[in-house]
Amino acid sequence: MRYSQAEKMEVIRIVEASGLGVKRTLDELSINHSTFYNWYRRYEEAGYDGLAPRKASHRRFWNAIPPRERDKVTELALDNPEKSARELAWTITDKRGYYISESSVYRILKAQDLLSTPAFMVLSARDRFPEPTRSVNELWQTDFTYLKVVRWGWYFLSTVLDDYSRYILSWRLCTGMTAEDVKATVEDAVRFTGVSHARVVNRPRLLSDNGPAYLSGELREYLEGRGIGHTRSRPYHPMTQGKIERYHRSMKSVIRLDNYYSPGALEREIASFVGYYNNERYHEALDNVTPADVYYGRAHEVLARRERIRKRTMNERRKIYREALAAGA
Repeated sequence: MRYSQAEKMEVIRIVEASGLGVKRTLDELSINHSTFYNWYRRYEEAGYDGLAPRKASHRRFWNAIPPRERDKVTELALDNPEKSARELAWTITDKRGYYISESSVYRILKAQDLLSTPAFMVLSARDRFPEPTRSVNELWQTDFTYLKVVRWGWYFLSTVLDDYSRYILSWRLCTGMTAEDVKATVEDAVRFTGVSHARVVNRPRLLSDNGPAYLSGELREYLEGRGIGHTRSRPYHPMTQGKIERYHRSMKSVIRLDNYYSPGALEREIASFVGYYNNERYHEALDNVTPADVYYGRAHEVLARRERIRKRTMNERRKIYREALAAGA
């Protein structure tokens, strides 16, 4: 079976995220071990472009990245060590108006030994709902996660995320995981979005797991009063909450880098991360735009601007190449 470039990338991500180990995961996927390692070697050498079908072609020296641009990539990477090659590439395009591909940034960082080792983490949930959403405020995902405050104990973060845009609509740091906490978080989302003023048929569904707070009659009555439907994942098999679980994983990987000695300090750090996640973090599953770009309908404008920048950059590189040829003639 021949795999496309995107399928190879998806296999690599599944293996990196799996808690089963490489060999067992590949066996489950019915993929030859040597084939996978060949893909992974090419991915490490050239990034996503290394997974493309290989074709015999002449090198396009006209597309070489000027040394000054390479230096700027290195400088940006040193100033932003938390950003991946993908995030750096789109930061350069959006902030500096100069197009450079993710694979080019990857190769530059690899040559400078600025790439971090990928984190192999367990992902137990599927990333897509069986019936994908097509607009904002169609489906909201909600869940709890826990964080520790020194000398105060454990606190529980309740979050509501828009499924289509992955935008964080509301969150609350709670001392427990009660139906009242869920109601308050959902009510914050209702006020933020203004969906209470829409017709009932246009109001969102709420997706949750089967925790006691989500099974309570108190929450059911509240949602019915708001005209919000409620969908729950199958017990012991959370196949549909991958988006909010990934968000919580990303959030905690940053929040846990520090200790917090009061709930207020933790809340301020969470608020800072939510602002970054919603408005600045490029999301690979959203064509590398931010959740805010999608939620507020700016994604098409951003992608169109990037395409104009890409074309202009390619024309500039061709011009530099032709001038260099003429000077050497």
